[in-house]
Amino acid sequence: MKPQIGITDDHLKKSIAILSSILANEMTLYIKLRKFHWNVSGESFMELHKLFEGQYRQLEESIDEIAERVSKLGGKTIGTMKEFSDLTILKESPHQYPAQKDMIKELLQDHETLIVHIRKDIDLSAQENKDAGTADFLTGLMELHETMSWTLRRYLD
Repeated sequence: MKPQIGITDDHLKKSIAILSSILANEMTLYIKLRKFHWNVSGESFMELHKLFEGQYRQLEESIDEIAERVSKLGGKTIGTMKEFSDLTILKESPHQYPAQKDMIKELLQDHETLIVHIRKDIDLSAQENKDAGTADFLTGLMELHETMSWTLRRYLD
């Protein structure tokens, strides 16, 4: 049954597409954080091991909330690695295991890329799709990435 929530079918489809893209990005970053968590080594091993774990655990919650938002809007949630890799804007580096500082730089770049991307999606959601709920939801997600990027940036100062 279609939701009757004051948003046109076309706008619902566009919101679902935005959310699916964001879900793919979040999953890609989640996997990268897990990889770095598993492979970090060196002087600050335990600190970074815990930092990366904290961030991927935060993303786990966001990922579930994004998937549920898609469902609330009447959509089906993507859920395969193929679908995620087709939609993500983040780059992966198979068979590469960077040093601690490079891990932090890469994660910071990914968070900042997502912040810029989500900021545009907030405007699209609110203005074009007339979907204040998704715009509000995305604002919270953007703020989460701002906090995570701020934390990583502090390691590079």
